[in-house]
Amino acid sequence: MVLAAAACGQSPSGSPGGAADGNAKVGVDFPRADSDFWNSYIKYVPQFGKELNVNLMPSTNSQNKVENLVANVQTLQGQGAKAIVMAPQDTGAIATTLQRLEQQRIPVVTVDTRPDSGKVYMVVRADNKAYGEKACAFLGEKLGGKGKVVEFQGALSSVNGRDRSEAFAKCMKDKYPGITVFEEPTDWEGSKAASALQTRLNQHPDIKGIYMQAGGVFLAPTLQVLRSTNHLLPAGDPNHIFIVSNDGIPQEFEAIRKGEIDATVSQPADLYAKWALFYAKAALEGKTFQPGKTDHESTIVDVGNGNLEDQLPAPLVTKDNVDDKALWGNQIGK
Repeated sequence: MVLAAAACGQSPSGSPGGAADGNAKVGVDFPRADSDFWNSYIKYVPQFGKELNVNLMPSTNSQNKVENLVANVQTLQGQGAKAIVMAPQDTGAIATTLQRLEQQRIPVVTVDTRPDSGKVYMVVRADNKAYGEKACAFLGEKLGGKGKVVEFQGALSSVNGRDRSEAFAKCMKDKYPGITVFEEPTDWEGSKAASALQTRLNQHPDIKGIYMQAGGVFLAPTLQVLRSTNHLLPAGDPNHIFIVSNDGIPQEFEAIRKGEIDATVSQPADLYAKWALFYAKAALEGKTFQPGKTDHESTIVDVGNGNLEDQLPAPLVTKDNVDDKALWGNQIGK
């Protein structure tokens, strides 16, 4: 079923005086600038803002701190924002801000993460449980169902960290009980992942797999540790450590081509920007959506509390399809 936006016939949220205004100002807060993935997303926002004719305000960046996000949202409101696009990294701590925005009739679109509570107009995200499941299946097959794996968990204060970790753990327990998983909390920080990997390699030099929940922050420090400990061996070497990641940044693709890592789930930075801005504009125009298949190869699902989530496709990338020109990681900067 192709979804069409349908006007409600009621005063749309964020519309001054109850009148729909698709040209009203849209404020965007970026979550951080220390990740190659998020820096790619940042580049796509103005591109799609222009393409979709969105009245974008100068953006803010919360630098992975919820207190910055709260302050930035207030600043954007003060400057006239009638809709807000945000990507809260701590999905439990943003509830009060969302409640205030709802009361003030400011529609919110969240990108990549879904708030634990609070009302939003739309969540633009991929199925993060599928990330963990795909990583589990890949490593389980490559290791033949036995061996030791290190998992760099994202922050468990984030729904993404929880979804990926829980799905990976369940899949391993159910399908590959012969694999030992060392779960390493990182709070999405590369330095914590590097330290944990160094310790595990000292204790268990026979580690055969690594799952990085975010290549944008974990790839470089992981390769550095493996290189310095003489564990960075190419695919095909009997002592190669199989590595699967999440993000789909160009650096991961290059590492796959070199045989340094083996796979990544391509998280759609381009589509996150495109559809987040699309829904922000749709909210200002008074449009509504229903659960079901969309016309852009995704599915809108009801995630409770009256919230909808557009789950965008996120394919697994290996050496077999790493050169696919349709992947955003092969397009950005060209």
